[in-house]
Amino acid sequence: MNKRQLRLTAAALLICAFVVTSCESKKKKSADQLPKTVTSWISSNFADHPILQSIEEKEGLSTTYNIILKGNISLEFNGDGEITDIDSNTELPTAVIPPKIADYVASTYTERTITGWSLDNRNQEVELDNGMTLKFDMQGQFLRIDD
Repeated sequence: MNKRQLRLTAAALLICAFVVTSCESKKKKSADQLPKTVTSWISSNFADHPILQSIEEKEGLSTTYNIILKGNISLEFNGDGEITDIDSNTELPTAVIPPKIADYVASTYTERTITGWSLDNRNQEVELDNGMTLKFDMQGQFLRIDD
């Protein structure tokens, strides 16, 4: 192979890699097509809220599962089947909130309830029923109120 052919082959491989990693697809999934870890988590924590819709979203090499439950509860799981986001119009079950965070909110905001929780690479957030967002580190230590 000459240098020109090598460069063309390398360019073609880079283009293919870019196309594969930049593609996004969304597919509806039935409950029985979801990972077992996802359906087990839902049945353990939201047994009275059947799945109304579930979408598998692939973007590059990452996969997420976006699920809507009866009662207007929205869940997001990562590709490993771990919960990363919960949103509701009503109070979330205490079992889905890390204990240290639940205790902090219960003692500091006695009149408020938690209606949302999310996790990213570095922090956790909870949303209270008054719209206030509280940010915590991964160990559940309070960091700040977010606007």
